[in-house]
Amino acid sequence: MSHSTVPRDSAEAKTSGEPAAPPGGAASSGAGRRAGKRPERKVGFRIRFRRDRTLILMTLPAVLLLLVFNYVPVLGNVVAFQDYDPYLSENGFVAIFESPWVGLEQFERVFADSEFWHAVQNTFVLFFLQLVLYFPVPIVLALLINSLIRPRVRAVAQAIMYLPHFFSWVLVVTVFQQIFGGAGIIAQTLRDHGYSGFDIMTDPGVFKYLVTIEMVWKDAGWGIIVFLAALSAVSNDLYEAAAMDGAGRWRRMWHITLPALRPVIALLLVLRVGDALTVGFEQLLLQRDAVGPDASEVLDTYVWWNGIRNQDFSYAAAAGLIKGVVGLTLVLVANKVAHLMGEQGVYKK
Repeated sequence: MSHSTVPRDSAEAKTSGEPAAPPGGAASSGAGRRAGKRPERKVGFRIRFRRDRTLILMTLPAVLLLLVFNYVPVLGNVVAFQDYDPYLSENGFVAIFESPWVGLEQFERVFADSEFWHAVQNTFVLFFLQLVLYFPVPIVLALLINSLIRPRVRAVAQAIMYLPHFFSWVLVVTVFQQIFGGAGIIAQTLRDHGYSGFDIMTDPGVFKYLVTIEMVWKDAGWGIIVFLAALSAVSNDLYEAAAMDGAGRWRRMWHITLPALRPVIALLLVLRVGDALTVGFEQLLLQRDAVGPDASEVLDTYVWWNGIRNQDFSYAAAAGLIKGVVGLTLVLVANKVAHLMGEQGVYKK
């Protein structure tokens, strides 16, 4: 009786129709796969630069502008710790090295000034008001424009809403003056019909609402473009599947559209919180004489009038540095809250 030399596993594999296992079992099979896999080679700097040189050249002008106008001026914050006098030298830059150091004296002056705290109060009041009344407007308008079926009507509506973004604040304030001012269209119409006129443009009590309406009219179109770009990435298959399941327009908006906008909303909200202390320098400066500093004074105008206009540059630098530190802190806190809510925010964890 002869004995077969074929391994038992191979014989069972043949009878079952499955491929035979390689000699050495699973260990040799894994070793073979590891041996066949090539280790990843790290791409050198020259190769990456040669591969991406076109993109680098395209972004180089923007990087240079960012360095010149955003990062290089940060070095000038050193005058906040000096009694800076630009007339100590013929060159204002050289005067930085010749000005005496005073430590935290400028910051003590800022914190001891009651007008500074009044400007801080007005700044935060305008910020919260614009956050509540202005921030949701582009979202709502983007949803309304996105619901329009005809592309031509959608394009015309978007163009009309986006056009005021190109207007200067001088033109915007002039338009509102011609409509809501004491000699505006509405006041003249009321006088022609026997009613007493009004002048909203010079009323300090409604000034914070006035500047918010001006900002909505001017910049809501810019936010619409951002949210429409996010909505364009939503697949129509999701809407069709939801419609087949019986979901109406409002349920589709609540369960598909708004979740798609959530990351963009979180990102813009973090950026808006970081920009809380900047509520519009030019807009408020143009209307300061009409309503007075009590209603229109914010941090930016405070720095201008009390620092730069009076040539107290160290005082202005100290107030601006405080504003920058607080703004950075708000960005970090808001971004942390976005991470806790499951959103990416400005940067990843």
